[in-house]
Amino acid sequence: MWLKNITLLNFKNYNDADIQFSDTVNVFTGDNGSGKTNMLDAIHYLCLCKSYFNPIDGQQIKAGQEIFMIQGDFDRSNKNEKISCGVKRNQKKQFKRNKKEYDKLADHIGLFPVVMVSPYDVNLIMEGSEERRKFIDNVISQTDSHYLDQLISYNRILLNRNALLKQIAITRKYDPTLLEILDEQLVLAGNKIFATRKAFMDEFIPLFNQYYTYLTENKETVELNYQSQLNDSAFGELLQKSVEKDRVLERTTTGIHKDELAFVISGMPLKKFGSQGQQKSFLIALKIAQYAYLAKNKGFKPLLLLDDIFDKLDDSRVQKLMQMVSHHDFGQIFITDTGKERVKSIFEKIEVDVTLFEVEEGQIKNA
Repeated sequence: MWLKNITLLNFKNYNDADIQFSDTVNVFTGDNGSGKTNMLDAIHYLCLCKSYFNPIDGQQIKAGQEIFMIQGDFDRSNKNEKISCGVKRNQKKQFKRNKKEYDKLADHIGLFPVVMVSPYDVNLIMEGSEERRKFIDNVISQTDSHYLDQLISYNRILLNRNALLKQIAITRKYDPTLLEILDEQLVLAGNKIFATRKAFMDEFIPLFNQYYTYLTENKETVELNYQSQLNDSAFGELLQKSVEKDRVLERTTTGIHKDELAFVISGMPLKKFGSQGQQKSFLIALKIAQYAYLAKNKGFKPLLLLDDIFDKLDDSRVQKLMQMVSHHDFGQIFITDTGKERVKSIFEKIEVDVTLFEVEEGQIKNA
């Protein structure tokens, strides 16, 4: 699978753009703020129906305009697929595949898998556990069409259970039967999600270890651990044991919504004890493992978007990373960097041809 072209209208800082891509390595160079990252985000939008950086669709519209549009042609199994997206202020976004609008956006997820590596990914390390659960959910949802529905169902039941706990606190009336019914529903949905996440992590962790070892030449010891309350106890038992605590706190304190990914380096938390370079290597290995997992489970290669990744990596890690992603195991790649000469030098060393684009204030041209 690869993206043949893209057309933009009023997307972020672009008035309009119409670009043809190579099916191998495409590089966007230019100053910070010129629009390089916005181009990657437009590609991400076509693949996953949303921006990588900002969940509010209306904020992707260029200032002073009322609508944005993105359109692209994918080659998927040697068949052309035209994907188009339009967002008008204060209206529902439209997503079409070959001119036919989707009944629901979830039907699009996974058809055109994509992996983005960005400086923004540091939030995976620095922010709370919700960011790391989103990472797991994003990968699984691109390979399992039922997973998103299961998550929506679990979150709806969780909302209802928390509302009941608040109501009990206000009215002082406690009917255990109502709570038991919600508990049964929550356990049913939660166990399915837990089983899916556990199976995913069993396959994903060895891939992560493989790529981190390659990137760092085995200089550091790292761990990626999936932590869930359901690892040690049955979900139903956990809910029963925590019912009094839940009533006091007026919220559900056990379940898969508390799952966590622990990032560890040399036996210590990566957040506190990893250097910027080590953290970046960890995140890149995480994303390359995501790529490998998707490629294996989809049966074809996703798009790989590498945004400003050369900063904070030493030359040897940069060269090893580019050697790896330019290898035949990887498909179409999009890269941004501020230095055109640096990019040329890197790819000349590893003898890989690239297609270069120069970006300046929302204008793009072949370099």
